Amino acid sequence: MADDAFVRNVQTHWGDEGTRWLETLPSRAGAVAARWGLTVGAPFPLTFNWVAPATRGSEPVVLKLGVPSAPHLRAEAAALTAFDGAGAARLLARDEEQGALLLERVTPGSTLRTLHQHDDEAATAAFVDVARRLHRRPAPDGGPGACALEPVEAHADDFAAHLKRHPGDDLVQRAQGLHRELCASTTGRVVLHGDLHHDNILAGTRAPWLAIDPHGRVGDPAAEVGALLYNPDPWVRDETLTRLVPARIAQVADGLALPPDRVLAWGFVLCVLSWVWHVEDGGDYHGRELDVAHLLRPRLS
Repeated sequence: MADDAFVRNVQTHWGDEGTRWLETLPSRAGAVAARWGLTVGAPFPLTFNWVAPATRGSEPVVLKLGVPSAPHLRAEAAALTAFDGAGAARLLARDEEQGALLLERVTPGSTLRTLHQHDDEAATAAFVDVARRLHRRPAPDGGPGACALEPVEAHADDFAAHLKRHPGDDLVQRAQGLHRELCASTTGRVVLHGDLHHDNILAGTRAPWLAIDPHGRVGDPAAEVGALLYNPDPWVRDETLTRLVPARIAQVADGLALPPDRVLAWGFVLCVLSWVWHVEDGGDYHGRELDVAHLLRPRLS
């Protein structure tokens, strides 16, 4: 049911709990499939969750299972509930005890990278359209799922932890300070996808493009831009793709009616944050996030 890389990812992130979950995964999947009346196919390529296409009667769906205690499952469910199908795949059912989500399967399902490969401007326009449909005010305190959506302010902890281990990192210090300024000056807060990029936006029939796999955040609308700037294939250091970044920022700012300087600043912060996460995972990593951060830093006001 699982390949070696998937097993390593789960065990690395969740330790003994992840090992126990892997041992029970076949029975969990079988029990959930029976309860929801699913016929389940072979899983998609796996990273941290077990995800497979399925059908419920004649309805195409996706079954997703993860370690039940993992906060990302609660955040994804909360975000999809907030989006309610506008700009994103629908959440059809949830079993919190089993760590299971039943999701609308977006068909035909080709990713936005297919459009990007021959027209980056059109691909960025699709990103803007999806983001515009996703963003809505979060539920009031105590509303359904409100506590599961992490505020973007919480990323301050990631910068602080990195600087504790790597004091004097000038790039991260700049991002930390700018993150603090941006959070303090936010005037509007929306539910954010949090990982909106070319492989998480799929061609659909219900709508031309729909998002999948939200991280689920709450904060400044301009904070949605990060992952777009260093995707697709962020591990590939491609100068041609890096040079697209200023045009993408201008197009997103115009399309979402946001100040260009603010979109640029959030782009810088989130590129550095992505690099920080890779470093803290133990990798000696220099992907396109860092190239984009260095491109944007001289342009900061």
